[in-house]
Amino acid sequence: MSAPDGSPVGAERSIGRLFASATTELSALVHDEIALAKAQLKQDVKRGLLSGGAFSVAGAVLVFSLPMLNFALAYGIRTWSDWNLALCFLLSFAANVLLAIALGLIGVFFAKKAKKSQGPQMVAASVKETAGVLQNAKPHPRPDLPQDRAPEALEAVGRSSS
Repeated sequence: MSAPDGSPVGAERSIGRLFASATTELSALVHDEIALAKAQLKQDVKRGLLSGGAFSVAGAVLVFSLPMLNFALAYGIRTWSDWNLALCFLLSFAANVLLAIALGLIGVFFAKKAKKSQGPQMVAASVKETAGVLQNAKPHPRPDLPQDRAPEALEAVGRSSS
């Protein structure tokens, strides 16, 4: 069994190795935070594109469907009800406007959802918190060691056991 840096468990590690290990782990943490920010930003862009697509479809439906649908619907209403043709065309137009409003509301819903997303802000706060913790980190005070447990004696034991 060995520690993450490859040294045997229980063996004394030098300050250099500890610092290298801490630097490696901090670098991995920063890379993970960046990957998280990218993933959340990608999700926000997808929501924004979906919202824009819904708005585009709403506009296209309104523009392209007006001539054909108005004629078909107006003549269908005229045939069904025997009302005045002008009123039938007005009802046909109102149906198309209602469809466009429904698609527009779907677009607004997804636009608000994309705007509310706080993904990148949460990652930035997490990075600042991590940096703050690391800046305030202080070494633990070491108790005075008895003479037989002095650092030189510990190094000798560590070298003899490895």
